[in-house]
Parts: sequence; C-alpha cells; structure tokens
Amino acid sequence: MVEDGKYQSLTEDPQPAMFFPLTQEINDDYTVLVVRSALPPTELAAMLDRTLSDIDRNLPLTLHSWPDALDVAFFPARAATAALGIMGLLAAMLAITGTFGVATYSVSKRMKEFGIRVALGAARVELIRAALGRPLLLLLSGCVAGLALGMFASRLLAQIVYQATPYDPLVLGGTMLTMALLGLLATWIPARKSMSIDPARLLREE
Repeated sequence: MVEDGKYQSLTEDPQPAMFFPLTQEINDDYTVLVVRSALPPTELAAMLDRTLSDIDRNLPLTLHSWPDALDVAFFPARAATAALGIMGLLAAMLAITGTFGVATYSVSKRMKEFGIRVALGAARVELIRAALGRPLLLLLSGCVAGLALGMFASRLLAQIVYQATPYDPLVLGGTMLTMALLGLLATWIPARKSMSIDPARLLREE
C-alpha cells in the first residue's frame, strides 16, 4: 500500500493506490520503472540497458528523465496558460483602445463647454475633473463588472490551469490595479486637451 497520489492527470484528486509485484502484472503491455540515481542520464541509461539485457536481450527500453516527464505532464497546462495570456493581452489592448476612444469622444463633444468654463475663469483642476468624470465612471463600472465576471470564471480557470486558485486576492487585486492604471492613462491623454483650450478661438469657430 502506498500514499494516495495523482496517477492520470495533474488536475485529478489524489486517488488510493496499490503496487503489485511484477510477476502479478505479466499481462501488461509495458512496465514503468522509476529509478533514482545520482548518475548522469547517459551513464544511467547504459547501466539500465546492461541490467535488462542480462535478464532478457529482447526487452525494449525507453528512458525518460524526470524533467522530460514533467514537461510532458505540464504541457497542456502551459499551453492553456499561454493561450489565456495572449487572449488577456488582446482583451487589455481592446479595453484600453475603447477607453481612449470614449474619453476622446467625450472631450471633443465638450470643447465648447470647456471654452466657456475657461472664459469664466475655471481653473485647470476643474477642467481636468470635468473631463475625467464620465470616462472614469465608465472605467470604474467596467472594473467592477470585470471583477465580478472574473470571479465567476475563475472556477473554470482552476480546471484549466494547474494550481490556479479560484479566488487569489493578489491576482485579482493586481489585475484591477493594472487595468485601472492603464485606463487612467488612456483617459488622461485626451483629457489634457482641455487644458490647452483657447476660449476666444474656440468660440469664434463655434
């Protein structure tokens, strides 16, 4: 009897296991031997080959190092992580582009209002606050909605990515902070236009 472990996939729950002598498993198509040694893989392979040849020269031998076996086991999780990372990057770029577009449109539609505010003596801080108000409200609403959807989808993520916890506060907080900073930057760039308004020229054009 041995300790419970994972024998089929990394995402399965530990299962009870039992090892049998080789003589009781003669109907198996292959036998897996786990060998621990301080020797280099090449020397170990030669030694195993000689040992098995003394038993039966016709026995085939395929040697895999433990790192190679782990690479095979981790490949699906690593591929899923890379795919999710690429999709997340594309989603972030789309979100930043959308935020920038909304902020630019909002500022362009309120240029006359900003010109009147400047003519009446509004300070730059007031202009920035007025220009950032609506886009930041949309950004905050999007972050809250994204956090809720992210927590809902985290259970599926935990099934795809190995050792991914459904509710990791560090990951969720870092994602929120990153998107908030990127959104603030995308909003700040068009909002700066409100500080360079010439009210006389703007009112003449309008």
